[in-house]
Amino acid sequence: MAGRWRTRLGILSAATVLAGGLTACGGSSTASGTPTLNWYINPDNGGQQRIAADCSAASGGAYAIDVSILPSDAAQQREQLMRRLAGNDTSIDLMSLDPVFVPETSEAGFLAPVPADLQQQWSEGVVDGAVQGATWKDELVAAPFWANTQLLWYRKSVAQAAGLDTTRPVTWDQLVTAAQEQGTAIGVQGQRAESMTVWVNAMIASAGGTVIENPDAKGEDLRLGIDSEAGRAAAQVMQDITAAGVGGPGIDNRDEAATANLFQQGGAAFMVNWPFVYAQGKAAAEEGTMDQAVFDDYGWTTYPAMSADQPAAPPLGGIDIGVSAFSEHQDAAFQAVSCIVSEQNQAAYMVSDGNPAALESVYDDPTVQEAYPMYDTIRESLKAAVPRPQTAYYNEVSQGIADQWQPVSSVTERTPATSQEYILEVLRGEKLL
Repeated sequence: MAGRWRTRLGILSAATVLAGGLTACGGSSTASGTPTLNWYINPDNGGQQRIAADCSAASGGAYAIDVSILPSDAAQQREQLMRRLAGNDTSIDLMSLDPVFVPETSEAGFLAPVPADLQQQWSEGVVDGAVQGATWKDELVAAPFWANTQLLWYRKSVAQAAGLDTTRPVTWDQLVTAAQEQGTAIGVQGQRAESMTVWVNAMIASAGGTVIENPDAKGEDLRLGIDSEAGRAAAQVMQDITAAGVGGPGIDNRDEAATANLFQQGGAAFMVNWPFVYAQGKAAAEEGTMDQAVFDDYGWTTYPAMSADQPAAPPLGGIDIGVSAFSEHQDAAFQAVSCIVSEQNQAAYMVSDGNPAALESVYDDPTVQEAYPMYDTIRESLKAAVPRPQTAYYNEVSQGIADQWQPVSSVTERTPATSQEYILEVLRGEKLL
């Protein structure tokens, strides 16, 4: 299959098999002639629904926004959107996209080109990593909405007992030693899923490497940097966690939610995770399902470094808002996106749903600072954060990493080489995921 990679053709072929007789639903308008925009969103605590209602009201009849909720799993979100877009489904006007799927969606021609004035407007004052995540081939193709990052969370009492100085960058080696000495665990996401790619990519980037060296290339021409000193350093961290016995129970089936629960229940005194864990812990303390003293013991700092002399490159997550190339109301859709990603809405969404804003100015909002006392650590982390590999073939790369770096206990010094060769064989059409 070498030389036959074409992103859109591949998606269309997959859609034919998966979707069968998929039919487009077509756009709609209200009785007054106001266009109804359908916004496909990732599941949240209702914040995007509230923003849709507020922006609809503020538009003065220019548009009304309805929301359709995608599955919670990122891969399933991608599959559902791609199936519909491959069928030229005009019922999709706006879509909430994980940044890792932006290149693929853009390369396939599924995103409406963003006008030059909006490219400038949507990137001004936005943290650099979030702009990178919404950019493909030097063009901003979606609007950064929120820009997540992982922090190192710890029980202050345990860190103090271990003599761990959290006012300075903490390394993975220090974490392993502290956890082993204190008889506790490090909460990491070892599940065969997207969270594994997040972890591996962050460690490789923190060690000065990169998973993909030429992200614009066609599939069979991609050069990978997994089999490298940085990749072997990442594998060593996993080996150290296994050898020290500090991975904690169920490491190979643990996602972000399970890791948060483990930390909350005392099964791990350290963890890497997104900021939602703070709101979750606070709610548990208020509801009485967790002692207030446990929540008061929560501490945080920036993501673990691979070495003391090199700053960490934390994971970058979040959501970008794209306008469908098949929308029958693109002008109204672009207006709606500008409303959705406004400073006011980003601040309100961070407070209501716990998802960090992409705009730096939001972190100066007193309401945000009160809700998230680690606001400055989040902002610092976002500035240093590195996106996951940006490529139209992200699905193949990500699944390849998840397949080959799991279970965690099986990772060896050979894993970077075997995983790189496996992914290249998939890209060359010599193997199937």
